[in-house]
Amino acid sequence: MTTDGNEKDSVLDDPVGASLRGAHAHLARRRGEAFTYQGDVATFAALPAAPDAAAWAELAALLGPGELADLFSSPATPPRDWEPVFSLDGLQLTGPVGGEQGSADESGVVELGPADVPDMLALVERTRPGPFRPRTHELGTYLGVRAGGSLVALAGERLRPPGWTEISAVCTAPEARGRGHAARLVRALSARIEARGERPFLHVAASNTAAVTLYERLGFEVRRPVTFRGFRVPGA
Repeated sequence: MTTDGNEKDSVLDDPVGASLRGAHAHLARRRGEAFTYQGDVATFAALPAAPDAAAWAELAALLGPGELADLFSSPATPPRDWEPVFSLDGLQLTGPVGGEQGSADESGVVELGPADVPDMLALVERTRPGPFRPRTHELGTYLGVRAGGSLVALAGERLRPPGWTEISAVCTAPEARGRGHAARLVRALSARIEARGERPFLHVAASNTAAVTLYERLGFEVRRPVTFRGFRVPGA
């Protein structure tokens, strides 16, 4: 259940599963009740809300021994022989309704495609906004800002539960910070998402107070705390 009791938001309780069963089904791998993205697209996996032993066995078979089960924000507890790999406290925020985040200034903003992937991967490597793979850009629209031919800022669409689109990979090169690139990209993506009749949402590490402050300034509100967790599939 959601923390605010809003049934319209309940799909955000399992954004990975809702995406893999819906808008991103063409990018999914499935075995029984276990889902995951194709490996070069994203790392995230999804299980039923209360997975039984059979569901965990299906996920293990889908991923393979020794592989990472990235459960994103799922609170499900795996069997004891699944080794914890990481745990990170985060926040899930939802965007304002009706463009309340302000006008979308797209000056200097460019849409990114397959030819830009090397530059996108290089910027992500420098700034570490979160998981990003060679085909992550296939999840949705990705926008960027270039300076002197170099990609210095990036943001894009990731998870797509019904009625919502997640804004992700928001990052700016150190030498280009303080110029409003991140805010401009988030506003531009929000406007495009709302034009489709959807609402934007996003996730952020709870410790990243600068990012939280930026998103709140843009009209986003914390919906709930989450914990991002990953486990090693046994049997390696």
